[in-house]
Amino acid sequence: MDKLTGIKTFHAVVKSNSFAQAAYDLGMSPQLVSKYISVLENQIGIRLLNRTTRRLKLTSEGAS
Repeated sequence: MDKLTGIKTFHAVVKSNSFAQAAYDLGMSPQLVSKYISVLENQIGIRLLNRTTRRLKLTSEGAS
């Protein structure tokens, strides 16, 4: 995965505030969206989202 795909996926998640909705909008599975976000976070070395089973919130670094 390239960084641009990760950034587009991250943008879709933030815009919809949902992995499931972002996956639907992008035409992929929620698992793949989660994987892309994790890979992007590993590539840049920063945690962008705090996520639980019920909530999704940007970190201060992710909001910058």
